[in-house]
Amino acid sequence: MKFSLIVAVVVLALAQGSFAEELPTLESISRYFEEIRNKMTQELTEIIQKQDLANHAQNIQTQLEPLAAKFQEQLKTVATNVEEQIQPMIQDFQGQIQPLLRRLVEQAKPVTN
Repeated sequence: MKFSLIVAVVVLALAQGSFAEELPTLESISRYFEEIRNKMTQELTEIIQKQDLANHAQNIQTQLEPLAAKFQEQLKTVATNVEEQIQPMIQDFQGQIQPLLRRLVEQAKPVTN
């Protein structure tokens, strides 16, 4: 199970690295995950060499908890920024669609009578 945890952490770090590459506007997050991936690779190499998996797994978990909290905060910020950019577009779209719908309803009334 401990080895599975380590593998899961490595996969998560690699997945996050590829996710960050898809978001060029979030360069700081990309660099952040690159550092995490490098650090995880280094630590996992040391763990395997020392064969002290239980202790190192606990150390990694302890180190990842604050990083996960930081990442969650950054994601909230990104989500807020995206919402702030999309909200005006949605309102504009609704403003354009509502007159069209009214016109369609008005034109449909004579047809139904």
